[in-house]
Amino acid sequence: MLSVLGITFPIFAAIAIGNVAVWKGPFAPSDMRILGKYVLNIALPALLFNAVATRDLGAVLQPGFLIVMGASTLTIILGAWFGLRLAGIGPARRAIAGLGMAGPNSAYVGYPVLLLALPDVAETVLALNLLVESFLMLPLVMALLDLSRPGTGRGLLRAVGASFVDTLRRPFVIGLIAGLVVSLLRVNLPEPVLRLTSLLGASASALALVVIGGTLYGLPVRGDLGLATVIALGKLVLHPLCVMMFAVLFTSFGLPLSPEMRAAAILSAAMPMLSIYPVLAQPYGHEGIASIALLLATAGAFVTLTVLLAVMG
Repeated sequence: MLSVLGITFPIFAAIAIGNVAVWKGPFAPSDMRILGKYVLNIALPALLFNAVATRDLGAVLQPGFLIVMGASTLTIILGAWFGLRLAGIGPARRAIAGLGMAGPNSAYVGYPVLLLALPDVAETVLALNLLVESFLMLPLVMALLDLSRPGTGRGLLRAVGASFVDTLRRPFVIGLIAGLVVSLLRVNLPEPVLRLTSLLGASASALALVVIGGTLYGLPVRGDLGLATVIALGKLVLHPLCVMMFAVLFTSFGLPLSPEMRAAAILSAAMPMLSIYPVLAQPYGHEGIASIALLLATAGAFVTLTVLLAVMG
């Protein structure tokens, strides 16, 4: 148990430090937005570029992992969309719920956890997770949110296409694609370039956790507590169980997925949702639900991740 706490305690202690730093000073909430922009636009693109560009493309693009995570993502989003419809939940809240249940915080929480638990595959798994999230999860959910607004006049495919194009403009996606191109062409980058990207990428992990904690301080907590609890439980329990189920199912049919990558997939799904979850929900008037769900999931993840790591380890 002490070895497991050696993984989870530093992660959530860093989050707590960020929260206290904003609560008591010396940082303001606006400072967290600035630090978050640095992580998202500089450190994370450098980390992904370095993780992919310095590896053989065959070792990075692991179809078994992508298929399991992709199938789980679709199942959770569509399950939330149609399941919550039976409970009379409106389309915007159903889409927000699907995003919360299927959108793990792979960059800010997942990567630091995997760096401690499964260091040999942490960077590769981060790249694979962001591929699934950037090119499947976010386009689909943002399209569903777009269609929830009356009078959009666009079909699902056109909305997904527009969201897909927006995704290509994100700096971390550009860094990921650039790394894939370098790996594909087998370009030998100069050592100073690799040291620079490695230096910038190394700053992502700890700073991201502090930003998470600072961002959690002062979030609006007015909203549907019942739905927020369902979202948090869906993220921490249902999503990893879904990944586990598909991993067992597909590997029984011969899909290549090593035990280490299967463990990484389950751990990835067990992370709390994206830290920008309330921001994505705000234009639709549901930032309160998203904030409560994010708070519940982040706090609950300390327990669920500790238990999961103990069971898996």
